[in-house]
Amino acid sequence: MPAPLLPVETSPTLPAEADVVVIGGGIVGSFTAYYLARRGISVALVEKGRIGAEQSSRNWGWCRQQNRDARELPMAMRSLDLWDALAGELGQDVGFRRCGLLYLSQDEAEIAGWARWRDFARGHGVLTHMLDAGQAAARGGATGRGWKGGVFSPSDGIADPARAAPLVARGVMAAGGTVHQMCAARGLETQGGRVSAVITEKGTIRTQAAVMAGGAWASSFCRQLFVRFPQSSVRSSILSLASHVEGLPDALHTAAISVTRRADGYTLAISGHASIDPTPQKLRFAREFLPMFAKRRAALRPGGLEAWRCGHEGLARWRLDRPTPMERMRILDPRPDMRLVEETHRRAVALLPALGRLGRQAAWAGFIDSTPDGVPAIGPVESLPGFILAAGFSGHGFGIGPGAGHLAADLATGGDPLVDPRPYAPSRLSRSARGQVADF
Repeated sequence: MPAPLLPVETSPTLPAEADVVVIGGGIVGSFTAYYLARRGISVALVEKGRIGAEQSSRNWGWCRQQNRDARELPMAMRSLDLWDALAGELGQDVGFRRCGLLYLSQDEAEIAGWARWRDFARGHGVLTHMLDAGQAAARGGATGRGWKGGVFSPSDGIADPARAAPLVARGVMAAGGTVHQMCAARGLETQGGRVSAVITEKGTIRTQAAVMAGGAWASSFCRQLFVRFPQSSVRSSILSLASHVEGLPDALHTAAISVTRRADGYTLAISGHASIDPTPQKLRFAREFLPMFAKRRAALRPGGLEAWRCGHEGLARWRLDRPTPMERMRILDPRPDMRLVEETHRRAVALLPALGRLGRQAAWAGFIDSTPDGVPAIGPVESLPGFILAAGFSGHGFGIGPGAGHLAADLATGGDPLVDPRPYAPSRLSRSARGQVADF
């Protein structure tokens, strides 16, 4: 079933031209359009379904620096500052709070890894607190059990996935941009070897720059342009509980279960656990992704035909004058793995018995798109001037959405980049197929 989501009104008329067209109305695409519009750039945000309806509303809502890859840490830091400013800019509450994130563990090796990350991050000005057994037990008192240690990152926080992308999209329109839902981008036109227009199901928008922020659909779209973008997705299943319990941490992670407070209850998930649904695209990029999947093999389980049915990882090339797979599947709303949902609930109640008093609200699934090295691709596609890629966020996109959108806007307009763009360059994925994920 769909995750909770705030509705957004669509702009009434598709513009004939725009300085930049952003393809994909998730958290990254919405922030890209938002920062463009705030600079006075004419921008059109086109979305095949509803704003924020896919993984941008189906995630935990964590906005963290803790345990970030070294390449992502600068963006995570800047993103938190942008989250801080957002409510004042929009005049709306996106649910962002620096409530701190709490990690608890019984594994000494895991705790030692967190300590190494703490030492590394200190050099970047990020403060996290290692917890000894007594401190961990105190902060995790709601669990009623002892812990060998943990970490608390006080400057990290959470935002509301049901509200964030929709409210940012409303901010796009308030700043002078346009937002178009149920309007799939079918492809691009080029002139002189560079982008000249975006072709949508509702008409053509002339433009000199297009940003592809289509999440799990990005690689299929790139294939239409003969651009090779290695991307693969896993199907993650989570559930929500209604109402709240006093005394629980707002955001808690353990090896067994992760719990996040939402406006109307809690989201429960088992970190890293997901289903691998076979698709033609997975076979195409199997060599690049085997190292990542092998590293995570204990947490991944064979899936079914959900991804094949949804069609976002196909290899077909489509015509621009006919409906595309994106129009046949407006919103990726795969079936959750109910065995995993039941196991998630069981673990949550075992760790936090008070949750057993709360009723289940919903369960849903989403496709988390990844790159082989677990770091997003944000930057120009060298073979097609005017085409900017912002995809492959590997489960990290919500929290760094503001920074990623800001960087994509910078690159689309030639502005000074928010952070060093080189670690995110899409070209790195064509130079290496090692599929290795850095720790920090």
